[in-house]
Amino acid sequence: MAARYDEQIVLPRAIRFPVELIPPEGFDEERPETWPRVDGRLEYVEGRLLYLPPCGDEQQDVVADVVITVGAWVRAHREFVLGTNEAGMRLSGTTRAADAAVWRRSDLGSRTGGLRRVPPVLAVEVAALDEPEGALAEKTSWYLSVGVPVVWVVLPAARQVLVTTADGSARFECGSALPAHPALPGLVPRVDDFFVQLSGG
Repeated sequence: MAARYDEQIVLPRAIRFPVELIPPEGFDEERPETWPRVDGRLEYVEGRLLYLPPCGDEQQDVVADVVITVGAWVRAHREFVLGTNEAGMRLSGTTRAADAAVWRRSDLGSRTGGLRRVPPVLAVEVAALDEPEGALAEKTSWYLSVGVPVVWVVLPAARQVLVTTADGSARFECGSALPAHPALPGLVPRVDDFFVQLSGG
């Protein structure tokens, strides 16, 4: 059974996340059931167990809009599967989680109850209120390095989406649509669709 990290300490607000945790006894990065139970999010990167606090209201509202938007497309394109709720993946010795991710159904095989072992065709990250855009640049680079062809970084504060592929990055603002990509036929949402709840409906 996974250890529960309940003991809390007070940290200055100026701390920079993610924070490294000491893995509990019996921890195996390959087996999610051995990960500590915390109120927040965990990733295992370059031999380090990293903690981030739970999502705030702005980030969770935008993630919901992303899932509603991409989910409607997946319902019409049954050859794809949408994962969310910190969609876990174990790729190239690293365990990470996306706010939302889309896989080709044919790539997945049977469900195991564990982490996905193949790269998604789309990874989506939504920046937290106090998370600078640059903080997600490293994760975007990692996604590309493990074979994810398209990464969207949704920026609630700026009401923008940064789309990155192997060909480079481009920024899209409200009033525009994201570009088509051959790996995701017909997925061209409007940027505004990701900020419906922030805009009051």
